[in-house]
Amino acid sequence: MSMTFSGQVALVTGAAAGIGRATALAFAEQGLKVVVADLDSEGGEGTVELIRAAGGDAVFVRCNVTKETEVRQLMEQAVSTYGRVDYAFNNAGIEIEKGRLAEGSEAEFDAIMGVNVKGVWLCMKYQLPLMLVQGGGAIVNTASVAGLGAAPKMSIYSASKHAVIGLTKSAAIEYAKKKIRVNAVCPAVIDTDMYRRAYEADPKKAEYVAVMHPVGRVGTVEEIASAVLYLCSDGAAFTTGHALAVDGGVTAI
Repeated sequence: MSMTFSGQVALVTGAAAGIGRATALAFAEQGLKVVVADLDSEGGEGTVELIRAAGGDAVFVRCNVTKETEVRQLMEQAVSTYGRVDYAFNNAGIEIEKGRLAEGSEAEFDAIMGVNVKGVWLCMKYQLPLMLVQGGGAIVNTASVAGLGAAPKMSIYSASKHAVIGLTKSAAIEYAKKKIRVNAVCPAVIDTDMYRRAYEADPKKAEYVAVMHPVGRVGTVEEIASAVLYLCSDGAAFTTGHALAVDGGVTAI
């Protein structure tokens, strides 16, 4: 991966594993200092150790993105440690649904919307003023192909990712003339721990999920990380308000 970055510091939420960890590592490989944020302290510290072992610079901050005080403290600690935040990848998210819309619970709705929507909103609420003071920056939010269309038996999750895209596009227009770009990445099924658990629980279902992608396989976390870094890089300087599908052709069908 060869990209150019004008800034020096990246912040990644949900960075203890999966897409978040891969993206934190990719930022570090490009020479950026990385703020690793997650509720999972062990996983988050593990990501920091991997970055440092490769010669990079990173710090872990435990953060529940649904709590405003913790999000504010996350940004304050990032600034106190590295002086600024040039790039933010708001990736923390959950998916806990198991049935049709009418079978869902209020607790499921509140939990999914809390992390996936409120969490993204709170992070941008504190990132945008910081980037205004700095004179610019780039934000990427994790949405999903479920935010670009329907997702049967994942209605709340789908609604949350539609909301993420709405937040992304609105913020992009509000700050377009302030040298702050805001985009979203929309993965299809990616080979993460969650996918592997599903495969172990129901191999036939997992095999179907793999072949539903026109390319004939699920995606990798590194492929999503590459897309995130592109959206943050100077190569995407004219790109804002975009929801980039990284989906093996799923949305082209």
